[in-house]
Amino acid sequence: MIETIQTCGKIRDLVLKWRGQGQTVGLVPTMGALHQGHLSLVRQSLADCDHTVVSIFVNPTQFGPSEDLDKYPRTLDSDLKLLGDAGKTNGVKEPPIAFIPSGNEMYPAGYSTFVHPPSVALPLEGEFRPDHFRGVATVVLKLFAAIPASTAFFGRKDYQQFRVIEEMTKDLNLGVKLRACETVREADGLALSSRNRYLSPDDRTKALSLSRALSICQSLIQQGIRDVDQISCAMQQELSVMDKIDYAAIVDSETLLPIKTIQSNTVALIAAHIGGTRLIDNCVLQTH
Repeated sequence: MIETIQTCGKIRDLVLKWRGQGQTVGLVPTMGALHQGHLSLVRQSLADCDHTVVSIFVNPTQFGPSEDLDKYPRTLDSDLKLLGDAGKTNGVKEPPIAFIPSGNEMYPAGYSTFVHPPSVALPLEGEFRPDHFRGVATVVLKLFAAIPASTAFFGRKDYQQFRVIEEMTKDLNLGVKLRACETVREADGLALSSRNRYLSPDDRTKALSLSRALSICQSLIQQGIRDVDQISCAMQQELSVMDKIDYAAIVDSETLLPIKTIQSNTVALIAAHIGGTRLIDNCVLQTH
């Protein structure tokens, strides 16, 4: 079983000791319910850094009042086993350490300080989940303070989240290097997500429309089509099997603001619902 630490003070002291010895430390922030997408980040950190800390904390401040905080999967025993197995990879310097704070450790009684997220948080998720990135930015800043790592690893599946953290890190001079790792998918194209376990077999089949819609975007661009409205219509048509579409947007990859014509820095992002399950996916579009 891997080592676990529950308090901010203890993990901070350990990481500062390592950094003082000139060693590199990787941080992989998670909410648990680990899958191969998370583990790809862990393995990257283990390969790149002398030490790796994986945080497991279901952050209440990023869930809206009607969202799935109470039913969000909590699988700590399984998570720790997976992390232990990841630490047995050939060439790994040492296994990861799990930071598992309580709710009260992260948000003690009377807590009232929050991070106002950067402007890149306003469109897309910002419209449908207004306080989501306020909670994300706050907990990530707190994790960066508790775990002063040299590099933090995030997945590209949460594209807008990474841009929010990237801008916050730059704006606040936090000094941690950010590493965005590629989305891990099932063989049929479905992006790995902790919420996939909510899907029935029929729902899972419908969920493939997200990756197919993104593939259609890329295919149309390769055919020379540059009109965003035309490509968006094709996306919407592919996504018609979903119960609800929050957005299926093609935007500037830096600002996440709408564009009318495909350009060199463009990303397609989708958020859609099947029953009570909300899924997201994205693709940075190649123009050549």
